[in-house]
Amino acid sequence: MSQPAPASVDDIFDEASGHLALGEMDQAVALYRRCVQQDPRFFDGWHALGMALLKTGEVKEAIGAGLMATTLRPNDLLAWTGLSQMYVRAGMIAEAEDAKGKARILSLGGKVAREA
Repeated sequence: MSQPAPASVDDIFDEASGHLALGEMDQAVALYRRCVQQDPRFFDGWHALGMALLKTGEVKEAIGAGLMATTLRPNDLLAWTGLSQMYVRAGMIAEAEDAKGKARILSLGGKVAREA
């Protein structure tokens, strides 16, 4: 009898997003964590993990996930917007303003980092 194939990152992400939609934050966070453990370069997982952690009040960990998202995609508008929200919640106003400024540059069609 063969073992079932391990769930793909996309499958785990979809399951996590289902829990998020139902307001089941703890389950969503646990599954988003699995996503980024399985694939540390999975941008959507880091961004979603950060936003879910923010909703659960785990602000410091949310900022860490938000920073990973902006590191992986430095020209992503939503990543910078989310990170700004995380910094605001942490009372880190200078950092929040910086992230908001980067989001504004991106919203106007600019870039904050050179494309590889």
